[in-house]
Amino acid sequence: MELNPKRLHLLIVAAGSGRRMGHHRNKLLIPLEGRPLLAWTLEAALQSEQITWLAVVGQEQDRQEIHMILASLKPLKPVEWVQGGSTRQASVALGLAALPKEAAYVLIHDGARCLVEPDLFNRCALALQQSGEALIAAVPVTDTIKQVDSEGYIRNTPERSQLWGAQTPQGFALPALRAAHQRAAAEGWQVTDDAALFERLGLPVRVLEASSANLKITTPLDLELASALLKRRQA
Repeated sequence: MELNPKRLHLLIVAAGSGRRMGHHRNKLLIPLEGRPLLAWTLEAALQSEQITWLAVVGQEQDRQEIHMILASLKPLKPVEWVQGGSTRQASVALGLAALPKEAAYVLIHDGARCLVEPDLFNRCALALQQSGEALIAAVPVTDTIKQVDSEGYIRNTPERSQLWGAQTPQGFALPALRAAHQRAAAEGWQVTDDAALFERLGLPVRVLEASSANLKITTPLDLELASALLKRRQA
């Protein structure tokens, strides 16, 4: 793969909890095939040729354990710690504020997507730098989706061919993303991913097709599936 001379910065959001996993601690520290879940995410990021700098955005109570994970990986590129906020959106905003002055583009990845592969980081980074357009990793939806009202009744069945499941990494030109977060703070917007801020502002975001294996670990079943997929990958 041809390397891009521009520096590409990555924020890994790792400030979550384990509530839906049935744990009292950050789910990213739960063991997965003999290693903390976050170790798999970080390893993929460190193996990406296009990522030249990365930061982990986390909570203070997890800082020591995350530093131990990083030390075990022996990173050969700069890795910084950023204190996260009370929400994912707030954590990303703090991560953006901590980026080096020379940063022009940024990828944002959820630490819980631990099956991400270095190639996906590379493809997102190259596409972002070559076009300058905001993008997200995503997969076409295979299920039939129903729009349901607050009382549990189906109100609509969207056309499946136009539906995609959003993933991370998500990539942006840094000035535009910072401006979007500033507008969100001023307007009181709360969103679940950064692409949604661009949507509210009418800014274009394109999708880059990824793999359904790039799943987000949210429930115990997800953890079992991730374990099976890792075993198959290693075999």
